[in-house]
Amino acid sequence: MGLRERKKAKTRVALIDAALDLFLAQGYEATTIDQIAAAVDVSPRTFFRYFGSKEEVALAPAADAQDVFLSELHVRPASESPFAALAQAMRGAVALLREGEPEDRQRFIKARQVVEASPMIFAGQMRLMMANEQRILEEVARRRGVDDLRSQFVTATFTSTIRVGFENCTLEELSDLDGMTQRLEETFALVDEVMAPGWDG
Repeated sequence: MGLRERKKAKTRVALIDAALDLFLAQGYEATTIDQIAAAVDVSPRTFFRYFGSKEEVALAPAADAQDVFLSELHVRPASESPFAALAQAMRGAVALLREGEPEDRQRFIKARQVVEASPMIFAGQMRLMMANEQRILEEVARRRGVDDLRSQFVTATFTSTIRVGFENCTLEELSDLDGMTQRLEETFALVDEVMAPGWDG
């Protein structure tokens, strides 16, 4: 990235970090956009150049993680079956988080804390997950060449697997990315064990 892009990325991350810290310190509902902007020493108008609302900044780490996963998915070889491609893409996304900067992992955990503390943000994350599930379905259908019941089943099986292996983890388990990775592998292995070969074709 050029200097301008780096400065924009730095400001965006600073706004996310300030928002998460304020949400955790005083509650999501009590925090204002003015307070978030002031914490980064920018104007509210600048905030709205990056985010459309408080909810959007609260969910930004989750949305970013979904984008990373989809980027990993799009580059998986066409020779892989749909579920195998999804599993490999998730492995790649988790590896990027595990091997990345400590600040990124801490930001991810803080965002989960905010979600668990605020019913409003929890509902927002559910909407975000549903939108992401549609994006996954589109990729599965593209790989299979048809958007049918099986494509929907493959997508639903994958998202259910992730919920069991990842989204139902406690915050303590999330802090241990190696343990989280092992749990994901166990759930992927369970799918391999109970499904007939070629089920996702």
